[in-house]
Amino acid sequence: MAVKKVAILISGRGSNMMALVEHAGDAYEVAVVASDKPDAPGLVWAREHGIPTFALSPKGIGKPAYEAAMTGALRDAGVEIVALAGYMRLLSDAFVAEWRGRIVNIHPSLLPLYKGLDTHARAIAAGDAEAGCSVHVVTEELDGGAVLGQARVPVLPGDDADTLAARVLVEEHRLYPRILAEFAAR
Repeated sequence: MAVKKVAILISGRGSNMMALVEHAGDAYEVAVVASDKPDAPGLVWAREHGIPTFALSPKGIGKPAYEAAMTGALRDAGVEIVALAGYMRLLSDAFVAEWRGRIVNIHPSLLPLYKGLDTHARAIAAGDAEAGCSVHVVTEELDGGAVLGQARVPVLPGDDADTLAARVLVEEHRLYPRILAEFAAR
């Protein structure tokens, strides 16, 4: 089995990116970490660990030029799979089409529930007994692609969005590397 080259897209501290890097192995290797925020703390960590980075803000150049530059950087790195890990920018339909079937995302809800933002608060407000996270294939529909795997956590009495998010994040760090390895091994 050939090891697949992965790009990880981040916008912040990159805790899921770190988990993916730490569990890379026989199925995938991290070829580049890319961000829409040149000052994202996760980029510093990636550089400290010898991983090439790409950082460019779309402000002032527009989404088409930004995504074209990012695609060029990913292609230059030989990327075969794109893993979104706290990447907080919606991808254009054109970008998704170019990488169709090769983009995955970790989302902090049990999809199809709670697409988009504020997932933990929405689960608590709904009175859900459990919450969790999902890894899914990215399509043009927001958080609408095929679910590849999920992890569940109980919603505890007294939970607020932050306490629930912290428990879900632990599961994200366990789930995402395993599912990415399975996806890359296909």
